[in-house]
Amino acid sequence: MADVRRNDSIVRAFKTFRPLFRFPYLKEGNTAAKRDSVRAGLAAMAYRNGHVTIDASDWYYNSRLIKHLANTDEPNLATIRRLYLEHMFDRAQFYDSLAFALEGRRIAHTLLMHDNLINALFLDDLIAMFRAQGWEIIDADAAFADPIYRREPDIVPAGESLIWSLAKLSGRFDEILRFPAEDGRYEAAVLDAAGY
Repeated sequence: MADVRRNDSIVRAFKTFRPLFRFPYLKEGNTAAKRDSVRAGLAAMAYRNGHVTIDASDWYYNSRLIKHLANTDEPNLATIRRLYLEHMFDRAQFYDSLAFALEGRRIAHTLLMHDNLINALFLDDLIAMFRAQGWEIIDADAAFADPIYRREPDIVPAGESLIWSLAKLSGRFDEILRFPAEDGRYEAAVLDAAGY
C-alpha cells in the first residue's frame, strides 16, 4: 500500500487519472488476510479494483515474437499476427460465454493487454477483428459503469479475471476452469508448431 500511495501522489495530477488499481498479474493474494487488507487499503483511498474480465496471454505471444525476430533475418509476421488474433478472440469468446452463463446477460468487458510490440503492431487489426465480429469498442469509463465491476469475489487464492473468479465462486464451472487461468504453457505448443 505504501507503493500505491506513492504512485497515487504522482498519477493523480493527470487529467486522465481514474482511481482504478489492477493487481499485478491479476493476483490479489494467496490468503484472505492479504486480499482483504489490500482491498480495504484501496477502498480507503477511494480506489476501485481495475478488474479484467477477459484474460489473455498477449505478453507470451509478444515474448515469442521478440525471440523470433532475434533469431531470423526473414521474420514471418503474418503467422504471428494470425495466431495472436485467434488467441485473443478465442479468449474473448470463452470469457464472454462464461459471463453470460453466470449473469444471464451480456456485460461490458475489459480485455487484458500490455504495452508491448505485438500490440503496437497489431492493435488496429485486433480492433477491426472485434468490430467485424459484432463487438462494440467502448472506453474504460463505460465498461466500469457496468455493475459487475462492483463485485469482489470471496475466493482464495484471489485473482485471475473477474469472470474467472465469479465462476470459481459459483462452483458450477470447475470442469472448464484452469489455474492459472491464462499462461504461456497453454500457448507454447501452438507457437512451437508454427515455428515461433
